[in-house]
Amino acid sequence: MRYFQSIVVGGGLAGLRAAIELNRNNVPVAVMTRVHPVRSHSGAAQGGVNAALGNHERGVYDSVEKHAFDTVKGSDYLADQDAVSRMCGDAPERIYEMEHWGCPFSRTPEGKIAQRPFGGAGFPRTCYAGDKTGMVMLHTLYEQVVRFEQASERNEMTVLDEWVVTHLITDGGVCRGVVALDLRTGAAEAFISEAVIFGTGGSGRVYRNSTNALISTAHGVAVPYWAGVPLKDMEFVQFHPTTLVGTNILMTEGCRGEGGYLLNKAGERFMAFYEDSKKAMEVAPRDITARNIMREIAAGRGFENSYVHLDIRHLGEQKIAKKLPGIRDICVGFLGIDPVRDPIPVQPGQHYSMGGVDTATDGSTVMKGLYAAGECACVSVHGANRLGGNSLLDTVVFGAISGKAAGEYIAGLASSGPNAKLADDALRKAKAEIDAVISLEGAESISRVREDLAALMTEKVGVFREREGLSAALDGVKALKARFSKAGFGGPRGLKYNFQVLNYYETRANLDVAEAIVAGALAREESRGSHSRTDFPFRDDGRFLKHTMAHFAPDGPRLDYEPVTLGKWEPKERKY
Repeated sequence: MRYFQSIVVGGGLAGLRAAIELNRNNVPVAVMTRVHPVRSHSGAAQGGVNAALGNHERGVYDSVEKHAFDTVKGSDYLADQDAVSRMCGDAPERIYEMEHWGCPFSRTPEGKIAQRPFGGAGFPRTCYAGDKTGMVMLHTLYEQVVRFEQASERNEMTVLDEWVVTHLITDGGVCRGVVALDLRTGAAEAFISEAVIFGTGGSGRVYRNSTNALISTAHGVAVPYWAGVPLKDMEFVQFHPTTLVGTNILMTEGCRGEGGYLLNKAGERFMAFYEDSKKAMEVAPRDITARNIMREIAAGRGFENSYVHLDIRHLGEQKIAKKLPGIRDICVGFLGIDPVRDPIPVQPGQHYSMGGVDTATDGSTVMKGLYAAGECACVSVHGANRLGGNSLLDTVVFGAISGKAAGEYIAGLASSGPNAKLADDALRKAKAEIDAVISLEGAESISRVREDLAALMTEKVGVFREREGLSAALDGVKALKARFSKAGFGGPRGLKYNFQVLNYYETRANLDVAEAIVAGALAREESRGSHSRTDFPFRDDGRFLKHTMAHFAPDGPRLDYEPVTLGKWEPKERKY
């Protein structure tokens, strides 16, 4: 057993920012992460982070209130407006904090943080660092973590990389730590703590065509779910409109924010054909843009019936080299094309999970001592559709908020400290489960089940959905769970760097979370944000202005609903 006063699970932006805030509040913390922090998927975010700074010549009329309204409107009015106001209100402070810590944002000629347009805003609001914003923010936060780690003689900041949490340790419904696997040795170990914060990222690898890294599975969401914490709004899955054909690597919204065009095979800027995008054109919100690309492809106006072109050639080599150098590198490296001379073939791909572990605005869950922040959590600030630039903001704002809240929770506790019996009992159960996994003798392949699930979700639960396909998907997930129950443990049975153990837990997680996604989508008989039902094409505020809550059960999720927290902005009827 090991004891840390607090534990953060996940080494991306949300996790690191939470850990820094805990240390600021004099709480020792251990950061547990599957990969080294600077390899976290937060580094894949390209285009920028929103804050109402008003630094651009066209952004002088921006305000926190306008940012909040754009977020609520973009969410199709499913976001909780108290949480949105908190996020947008904290945004300038968090961005200036990052700047003061040395984050190398791109600059205006006057030396201010540069801002570019993103979908859903009427003017430039998105701060950026070329097209590598997530990476530079991640490195900036990790530098602060290293500073805390090296400055302390009492292990007040400890980073444990290549550790994977498999179970929560609970005592009377209170989270008291985690059981985790050391990937290097394969040994399971119990960690007792006063508070645990999950910042494990999204669940993109439930799908086949995704911008998410291979480590972005549903496991981080499933561990609290299995322990009795509900998931909220899992049916809302964002498909980024522009991912690179073949690999689905993200082609940042910054390409369009800088003036890029979307073209069909006739060379037409087709966003003008559709009522919901003809005004905003290429910087329409992501859900609208993704649907209209799919409509072009379905109408036979795409290339090879599978993609359209993202054209940035007219921006010129100098601007591309300055504003979008990473996009150029990716295109050259993965497709052998140079966007200075060639249009980029793109198609929608799974990108972001609006749903996640249900949390209050301070990051707390229904389980005392357990918090969550970032994409694995659902506060809810994104509702049915996240605006571009709000994901990075979500991580640093609610990472800080959850870290502060967890620190205050710990400060209010009567002293408890290590609990050897609790740790031993949890570890004994976890080891018995792992031994059972290693001993599996079934004929079914775990990897094949995982691949078939991803293909099923991509085919049946994509940009457009309808009852028949969703019903087939739900039946398909249940059939895959039955196959999974007959799986065998392939390959060597030693524990050192045995990723088959991890593959088992991740596949189980993907199956259970996918079932929650499909069940929620089937029950929500309306179209709202990223959830587009062809058999229910209109938003239905009378029946579905509410959050879907999924509670884990072995035979499938139990659904109920909670009201949306409204405020000054009531839902408005769509004009299209």
